[in-house]
Amino acid sequence: MDYREIAKQWIDGNFDPETKRQVKELAESDPAGLEDAFYRNLEFGTGGLRGVMGVGTNRMNRYTVGMATQGLANYIKANVAGQGSVCISYDSRNNSREFARISAEVLSNNGIKVYLFEDLRPTPELSYSIRAKGATAGIMVTASHNPKEYNGYKVFWSDGGQITAPVDKDIIAEVAKISDPAQVLFESRGEKAPIEMMGAELDEAYLRDILSLALSPEACARHRDIKFVYTPLHGCGVKLVPECLKRLGFNNVYHIPEQDVTDGNFPTVASPNPEEPAAMKMAIEKADEVGADIVIATDPDADRMGIAVRNDKGEMVRLNGNQTASLLTYYILSRRKELGTLGEGKYCVKTIVTTELIADICKSFGVKCYNVLTGFKYIAEIVKKHEGDGEFICGGEESFGFNVGQFVRDKCAQVASAMVAECAAWAADQGLSLWQLLQKVYKEYGYRLESMVYIVRKGKSGAEEISRIMADYRATPPAEIAGSKVVKVVDYEDTASTGLPKSNVLQFFSEEGDVVTVRPSGTEPKIKFYFGAKGPKADAKVESLKKQFV
Repeated sequence: MDYREIAKQWIDGNFDPETKRQVKELAESDPAGLEDAFYRNLEFGTGGLRGVMGVGTNRMNRYTVGMATQGLANYIKANVAGQGSVCISYDSRNNSREFARISAEVLSNNGIKVYLFEDLRPTPELSYSIRAKGATAGIMVTASHNPKEYNGYKVFWSDGGQITAPVDKDIIAEVAKISDPAQVLFESRGEKAPIEMMGAELDEAYLRDILSLALSPEACARHRDIKFVYTPLHGCGVKLVPECLKRLGFNNVYHIPEQDVTDGNFPTVASPNPEEPAAMKMAIEKADEVGADIVIATDPDADRMGIAVRNDKGEMVRLNGNQTASLLTYYILSRRKELGTLGEGKYCVKTIVTTELIADICKSFGVKCYNVLTGFKYIAEIVKKHEGDGEFICGGEESFGFNVGQFVRDKCAQVASAMVAECAAWAADQGLSLWQLLQKVYKEYGYRLESMVYIVRKGKSGAEEISRIMADYRATPPAEIAGSKVVKVVDYEDTASTGLPKSNVLQFFSEEGDVVTVRPSGTEPKIKFYFGAKGPKADAKVESLKKQFV
């Protein structure tokens, strides 16, 4: 159906007056905006929904959220014995609280019990709550680190991880059947299931369990004077990350008051993403002002964490996600070896776009390292698969995600922040800063540098352009990267050769061990290029790769 016909249905149909007014305004003043809002349905993919907020079938709004929730409810009612239950949390984004409330009401009206957090809570605590409550599923209302215009809706399953095959495809199919908001039980048509609130009691259990993973409490006590600056970037890490540091004994934690304010407009940053250098600018300035040793920043739903540390010149230097994950993996395996808690069945996990340095570190400790598709849900899938016959030590991805232990089945900025703090204390016992410890890792395993660059292509034309770029690379892969012959091309749409689920990703490997990965984002209008180089000339090679591909 033509997008203008669909927009007219929203104007004439059973929609609230404000929605109708906004659709009329788009039709009269912004024809291109009207097309983008209605030319397709916002796709409910394997991770749920994510999109720009506003009116229209291609936007995040009460109707698209309600339709997704009705599809999830229908799947639970058809496939789960008994009543079923769902945990729901939300972050600081605009409309997150409202979307969480709508989701709770729709589920309750479908006879499904709801556990709803009383206020915003991190994604990893939502993951934790599902297993703590024995729930069927979970919903996290967040667009993670996306710009302020976005919101999203992540679906988790009973293991605490985001949905994966075959459950994801089956839920997608049920959501696709909901073609009209009239099919959604926004209002009760019978007896409602209870909505139970979660709060401080769940917080305490979550903190207790993730802090039980601490490996160096004595070192923390010896170096409790280490100074930190922490910023939640206006998100929901503001309560629990400082509490983690406090319970480890670190009392010198400085804040940026303006960024402690919960605000979905993210007024002090262009993007609330610790991957972006500008997001940590105020925190680094604060660190220089107070003489802090380490900066920690978390994104709005407090699952991603970025850090900055002082180099040998005393300058604050941001570490990328690969460096932080490598540093923490090295610390955790080293410390567990000291404690005698390595051995059979222990393993780590990383994603295909994450540095091979982690695999090298694991190999040196005799620990298996699994390689999975991009996305922490695939790390959680490995953990679920090996329940009872193995122990997940830690895992990470280059996009600032890291987790330790099995309490949470997603990336967790709270436990990652705690590990950074105790890693700093353990390094201090050896007379080293975190920067110096990283240089020690490079000296032992060889220097590597990774970088990611993306191109934004918005709207329908942008999606088509990204598809053309991938098709061109498949038809004509590069013969050389950074001046070195390409010796292997891996296409992750070929599941027979990769042994992994089908994914729209290409990798090119050179004779010198450098690698380029090309991957359209699954949640944003971007195509991403991941560059990895090894050896003493890695910095120059990465710059060469950027010029070659972007």
